[in-house]
Amino acid sequence: MSDFFQPGSITTIHRLGERPLEELEDQLRLYSLVNPVGLVLPALYREFQHPAMRDIVDSLRHASWIKRIVVAIGGCDETQYQHGKSFFKDFRVPVTALWMEDPRVEQLFREMQNLELTIGGAGKGRTCWFSFGYLLAKGDCEIVALHDCDIRNYNRELLARLVYPLVHPNLGFEFAKGYYARISNRKMHGRVTRLFMTPLVRAIQDITPEIPYLRFLDSFRYALSGEMAMHIDLARVNRIPSDWGLEVGTLAEVYRNCSLNRVCQVDISDNYEHKHQELSSDDASKGLRRMTVDIAKSMFRSVAQGGHVLTADHFRTLEVFYTRYAQDTIRRFYADAIVNGLVFDQHEEDTSVQVFANSIREAAQGYIADPLGAPQIPNWNRVISAIPDVLDRLSKLGD
Repeated sequence: MSDFFQPGSITTIHRLGERPLEELEDQLRLYSLVNPVGLVLPALYREFQHPAMRDIVDSLRHASWIKRIVVAIGGCDETQYQHGKSFFKDFRVPVTALWMEDPRVEQLFREMQNLELTIGGAGKGRTCWFSFGYLLAKGDCEIVALHDCDIRNYNRELLARLVYPLVHPNLGFEFAKGYYARISNRKMHGRVTRLFMTPLVRAIQDITPEIPYLRFLDSFRYALSGEMAMHIDLARVNRIPSDWGLEVGTLAEVYRNCSLNRVCQVDISDNYEHKHQELSSDDASKGLRRMTVDIAKSMFRSVAQGGHVLTADHFRTLEVFYTRYAQDTIRRFYADAIVNGLVFDQHEEDTSVQVFANSIREAAQGYIADPLGAPQIPNWNRVISAIPDVLDRLSKLGD
């Protein structure tokens, strides 16, 4: 059972006791008649080769309140795509399997690029954006939910709690973000959130004038979680980064396009376990090193778009402030671990902070050269204006 403190500028929906899943789903079946839910599952083919995907699929078979599921499968040939698609055979809920290497999809991408619509490279961001477009094309979902496909301890209660605040007719929320603890084998995980994201946000706040967007970011207990739900209108107007900045970039768009009293975060699981990325301290092209560079770039761009352009002097100070905040954070988590009987590797934590400081330096160099950086994937309103029949073509995919 969690506390019931309301931090920051958004509503926090806590886990106060154990509400039966059957009760939640009974109400979702009723409320979803008015606010039907579409679920997006972005997946690389290799995820179908791990037990986590099978457990997720088996659990979702019983979520009869979902209106439609879109599983977008990438990184595969047609035979592998068909194998992934077969996981969803005989579902009671309609399931559409999109093949991201489908020649029809690639043709659409070429047309968009020829019209100077920057859609980025293959990755989770583009996959989610494309899946949102498919749900827009079908036109029968009011709520769009999204979660990862490598969750090792998946329970469909996670999804039910995530969407419930949006589906309930009396609550009025338009965006929900999931949060949770990440503990396994008596060890804390989530280093990018714990030791990078939060200290970086607070360090930027210390060296700049008051920026409400940063206070908004700092309100989220797990800003980098891959579990979120939104009203279909937000899915239509939000722009999306195509890289590892997806989660923080989405929050920047939510901040621009949604009233803060319609944003919430939800405690969706007592614990959350998925695959762990390598730190990759010597290679900025992969692992947590690449992830933190992309996240920092996205955050710096969002700050600039809000009218606060960071300079080289800012970044010299920022690195010092970040390191101080991160070291203070290590001390706090050390106390948390000791009291709870967890294993705490001080050297690993310190090494992570050093690597993340290098990520900030690398992201800053790119930002100084170009404060706005690479364009985000355009929102669907712009795509529809450029290709008027795009939704009709999208609706025919997956048949």
